[in-house]
Amino acid sequence: MSHSTYNTFWDHAQVELNDLLLHEVPAQPPRPERDRVVFFQRLATLYVRYVQIFRQLEECYDQMVHPQKRRVIREVLDGVMGRVLELKNEMVEKEFSEYHYMDDVVQDLKLTPEDIEIPIPRYFISERSKVLQDRGKVLSKILNKMEVVEKPKSVGLRALNLEEAIKIIQVSERARQGRLRAKFMREIQRDEERQGRAKDRDLGAGAIDIAAVRIQKTWKGYIQRKKTRKEREEEMLFLGMALDQSHTQPYPAKAAALANQSYRRAKQKEHEEDYQKSIVTITKKLREVEGPDMRETMKDQIRQWFIECHDATGTFPDYPDEEDGGSSLIFAEKTPQQLIEELAAKEEEDANKKPKGKEEKKEKGKKEKGKAGEEEEEPGLKMLPSGFLSDLEVAHKTFAEVWQNRSESKNFSQRHEAELIKEEKRKEIEVEVRLQVDELMRQELANWKLAVDKDKGGKAKGNAKKKKGSKSGKKKKKDKDLTADRTVESLYQELVEQGLLKQADPIKLKEYIGDYSYLGTTLRQTDIEPMPSLSDVRQIMTLYAVLPLAGKYPGKNGLALMLHMVFKVARLMQPSVVWIGNAEKMFYKKVPKEEKELDPKRLKKDLPKILKSIKGEDRVLVVGTTRDPLSADLKSLCKVYNKIVLIPRPDYASRYVMWKQLIRKCGGEVTRALDLSSLAKISDGYTQGHMVQVLRRILTERRVQQLAKRPLTAAEFVAPLAKIDPVFQDEEEALKSWYAKTPLGKKRAKAASGKEGEEEAPTKGGKDTKKKGKK
Repeated sequence: MSHSTYNTFWDHAQVELNDLLLHEVPAQPPRPERDRVVFFQRLATLYVRYVQIFRQLEECYDQMVHPQKRRVIREVLDGVMGRVLELKNEMVEKEFSEYHYMDDVVQDLKLTPEDIEIPIPRYFISERSKVLQDRGKVLSKILNKMEVVEKPKSVGLRALNLEEAIKIIQVSERARQGRLRAKFMREIQRDEERQGRAKDRDLGAGAIDIAAVRIQKTWKGYIQRKKTRKEREEEMLFLGMALDQSHTQPYPAKAAALANQSYRRAKQKEHEEDYQKSIVTITKKLREVEGPDMRETMKDQIRQWFIECHDATGTFPDYPDEEDGGSSLIFAEKTPQQLIEELAAKEEEDANKKPKGKEEKKEKGKKEKGKAGEEEEEPGLKMLPSGFLSDLEVAHKTFAEVWQNRSESKNFSQRHEAELIKEEKRKEIEVEVRLQVDELMRQELANWKLAVDKDKGGKAKGNAKKKKGSKSGKKKKKDKDLTADRTVESLYQELVEQGLLKQADPIKLKEYIGDYSYLGTTLRQTDIEPMPSLSDVRQIMTLYAVLPLAGKYPGKNGLALMLHMVFKVARLMQPSVVWIGNAEKMFYKKVPKEEKELDPKRLKKDLPKILKSIKGEDRVLVVGTTRDPLSADLKSLCKVYNKIVLIPRPDYASRYVMWKQLIRKCGGEVTRALDLSSLAKISDGYTQGHMVQVLRRILTERRVQQLAKRPLTAAEFVAPLAKIDPVFQDEEEALKSWYAKTPLGKKRAKAASGKEGEEEAPTKGGKDTKKKGKK
């Protein structure tokens, strides 16, 4: 697509964003909504509309080549992402569920499920490609030192205990004996058939005619079936119910579009390099040409201010501190008298900032309580305050003032605008020059005061002000760094050697295949809680995990050291993911006998402590996975993990899509001979991992070579599926019951039963404001 196309996309996204900002920041605050369903519909509509803007802006940022436009788009894009996450969290709080079904909203807005899919911004990887490559080289170097040969990982391998090993040997031996017995019986049967044919050899001329008729019947039937199948395929193609085989190949237009996208990304890098070089050149030129004039102009203005203050008050003023803005206060269009009064008031305010006694605090508390009693908010549901709307307003204002009506008729190649660089850098140079001038003029003012005092015969007053002392309070105890004398490289190497730091497989989230849940809203309207689809799980992972980002240590001390090293390296090399497999083990209600020696609960106390050291700005994601959450103590588990995501069995629609894509990924072909609908039906209860196992058994190298003559059929999948135990319905119901006991599940059950009334806004200073629940 062309430059103008992406400019149009950007313009449409900004128009839609402006409409949303007018709706979200009205002149009069909206009244609280008492109906929870209506309030959630409002939230869902906002969420879907913001996702639409997010998708448009992400596409523009990925394909636009103008470096200055991309910076403005990036500001808006980050703000929109933040707002999407805020709305998601608010929907969770109001609906008491991690999963939301918005098919009615999608239908009202004339959208498709693909239109509300949360994209992972491509710049998450492209802008950090060098860092990721360097990190991969370090890991490869460490593995080479360890002489580790990377082997293809087998799926589902685990150590067997004695009973399982004996059972496998018994099954294999019985199967071997059964095969021998079947072979022996087959030979006996063949001998009997051979003897029977020998008796019937002399059947005469009639036998030949009978054989010829049978051959003709078989051949004609084969020819007719083949002809009928071909006519049916032609009819389906004519009706548009099937695609021609030639259309399964990549379209030339699609290949050209992908090539154009790669070309535009290359142009982005070229224009960005030119932009950075121009910044250096223009800044240097402005500093040399306009810097001296700025300096002299500021000096003259400040001297004039000194004289005016002296004429008005009879004394020279104190020079504003750098913390207060320095000489920038002088150019604020205020008279000398006003400026002196403002500085004096500021000094008095600083002097009065002393620790208040208990009596003052009590009085203040009484006043606040009295005030809270007078003001009571109207009951109902309100939108939570946003931390991103103000940023979005500023970014939209920049677009409206600079880019919306800007003529670019002479900038066909979409390179940078030199005048905009000058405007931006001129302000930065002015700040730099002001700081230099302030130092000089403070000294000059001191000399003037000294000269005046000498003429009057008085003592020179010191101009230096005492620095404000830091408040003497209790110092916060710092966490002891157990590896202060070691470099990050050495910690990184040790974690790799001990198997705690592993190379992540190059798998994209879009490979987690699953279809949209089309009946979620309908089921909830009939008081049936639907199981989430795999598409919902994929959305949750994007929102919670990606966007807010993108036995060698025995004993207590060793455990603390191991945890310290893991999280120290995670913080230093963020964004990082700390994965804890079998997360239920450290929260066992009762430790199994075979695991008592391993002491799986030894992390239970230390992990929550170290998780508290992770600050809000740290991009470290801690993920725990479990197959058996029922064996864990739910209360302890929920204290460590603030989000619990239930991953369901694939539904029919997801199984249909998965079989289709997995077969192609494993080298197979989906033809009309393969009844995907029946295959998706009989594989109910099987997970994605089960499907991959089945395909690896069926699609061997020899079977792939035979596909041209013998296409895949659904019957081939029955035997391998029968050898695997599916996830039964009662197991899924047990997991649903467990999930209903989580804090969020309890809230949802309470709201569904009608015990919880409509929310009322708590009065200020009331009991609700004093207590805060732990998450």
